[in-house]
Amino acid sequence: MGEKEEGLNEAVEAFTFDGARRTHDHTSGEPETRHFVCGDDDPRDATLAEVPLSEETTWTGRIFSVSRLHVKLPDGRESVRDIVRHPGAVAIVALTNDGRICLVRQYRTALGRVTVEIPAGKLDPGEDPLDAAHRELTEETGFAAGKMAYLTSIASSDGFTDEVIHLYMATDLTFIKSDPDDDEFINVDMVELGELVDAVLDGRVEDAKTVVGALACDAVAHRLTPEVKTED
Repeated sequence: MGEKEEGLNEAVEAFTFDGARRTHDHTSGEPETRHFVCGDDDPRDATLAEVPLSEETTWTGRIFSVSRLHVKLPDGRESVRDIVRHPGAVAIVALTNDGRICLVRQYRTALGRVTVEIPAGKLDPGEDPLDAAHRELTEETGFAAGKMAYLTSIASSDGFTDEVIHLYMATDLTFIKSDPDDDEFINVDMVELGELVDAVLDGRVEDAKTVVGALACDAVAHRLTPEVKTED
């Protein structure tokens, strides 16, 4: 057996380990009707934890690395988790005074096509996410934000990566000059918020951070708009 075939078999084994669960049947916890409780804040969550036994870096790239963890499962068995380690990122919902969102058009090699997204970029080591949001917005679009407010944070795909993206809303925009990275080629659109939300709900926007950013911005806008009561 060649080295490539051995490596492929190891990868397949890692992702199909749970095939053995048929001999170790267990069920999920009983459904409970309750108020929302964050992860790890419920006493029952302690019975779900996996205990890392060892970790080794199997690959290191320019932006992220891949680690292989051996873990102990809640029932005492052991398993393997391959985790993409990422420094984290920021994404910016840049809103103009006339209600338009700044979007970037960029070719994504992983998908093999151009996607339409809100501006975003990875954090430098030790960088404050707020500073990164200001930097990335200007670098990619040329806009400087007079105000930058935190919206939320999302785990981009917590099944296999520790990447967390911090979302901000930028307002009071002034156009200066863009300065994208050497390997970034970008076109910039200014789209009405309502049109972007429609595109999200129609399934025409596939980028996760853009979906969350658009819906969060729309929700904030509705909460800030007072309800008008009408008399019968």
